[in-house]
Amino acid sequence: MKWTVQRYVLREVVQTWLAVTGVLVAILVSNQLSRVLGQAADNQYGRGVVFDLIALGAIMNLSVIVPVGLLLSVVLTLGRMYHDSEMAALQACGFGPARLLAPLFGFALLIALGLGWLAFVQVPRADSQVQLLRQSAIKEAQFGQLDAGRFRAFSGGDAVFYAERVDQEGVLHNVFVQREAAGRIEVALADTATYSKTSSGAMHLVTLFNGRRYEGVPGQGDFRIIEFREHGIPIATPEDVRGPLDPDTKPTHLLWGSQDPSDIAQLEFRASTPLMALILTLVAVPLSKLRPRQGRYARVGFAIVVYFVYSNLLSASKIWVEKGELTPAIGVWWVHAAALALGLYLVMREARTT
Repeated sequence: MKWTVQRYVLREVVQTWLAVTGVLVAILVSNQLSRVLGQAADNQYGRGVVFDLIALGAIMNLSVIVPVGLLLSVVLTLGRMYHDSEMAALQACGFGPARLLAPLFGFALLIALGLGWLAFVQVPRADSQVQLLRQSAIKEAQFGQLDAGRFRAFSGGDAVFYAERVDQEGVLHNVFVQREAAGRIEVALADTATYSKTSSGAMHLVTLFNGRRYEGVPGQGDFRIIEFREHGIPIATPEDVRGPLDPDTKPTHLLWGSQDPSDIAQLEFRASTPLMALILTLVAVPLSKLRPRQGRYARVGFAIVVYFVYSNLLSASKIWVEKGELTPAIGVWWVHAAALALGLYLVMREARTT
């Protein structure tokens, strides 16, 4: 009977966890979709970049979703068993809630191993890729392929380009280019133009054909007018300026042995994710107990409050370590210790009353 009951409870928890986590992921992706689409509209991201940002964002947030999904799945499953009097029948047979800890901890341990892989390997890698994608997408939007029928500004607005139309071969027609340098204005009008860029993307070249160029200082009469058959205008794109690595994006092996408080706080925070899954499982078992005539979802709200207090204290402790207000020895560990003490107290109190 022992193994039968444990397999039954474990199966119910796993099914509920998959359902809850799936719903949370769907909510997260929908929220990310609206946010990323807004950023894409403002910065003119490409379509492929939008999907990549959503996928990477979902990976980064799995470490947040999975622990709360595990907590809610245990609370919902055991709460249903209490509500349907299944737990009362098991207790009458000498099978109390404490005996369910072994299979649930086995499942939580698998979840914790996956979370450890996410927190230590995948999340910092995804965070780094997100930052690179955003930088390259903004650069490509500002210095990408020129479009017809729309003004495009380059070099911080010092150069403005416009073409009336583009044919099937990519040749631009009725082209207008204005540049400003050292107070002088240069305006070029051309019948046609082509556009190309180097393989590295560091230099773009607009080649004008059969046109006229006007040069001079506004308000003065010494403008020069030059007719040309071919005129090339190079446009240099700004180089990518990378500052020091953000601790969030640093690979874990770079954090080991570092004496920087930010690196220490980040390493402790990454280790917190799998620990949280295990401790929340311990808390969830006694937390899910219902009193007579309570609804099956009566403990869900309290479980969510416990999770948010737990996670917010971890985030606050991480910031305190970064600022030097907490020593690394205390760090985020005191939050885990407090949550573990709460879980053990609830388990022992439950054991005394059964």
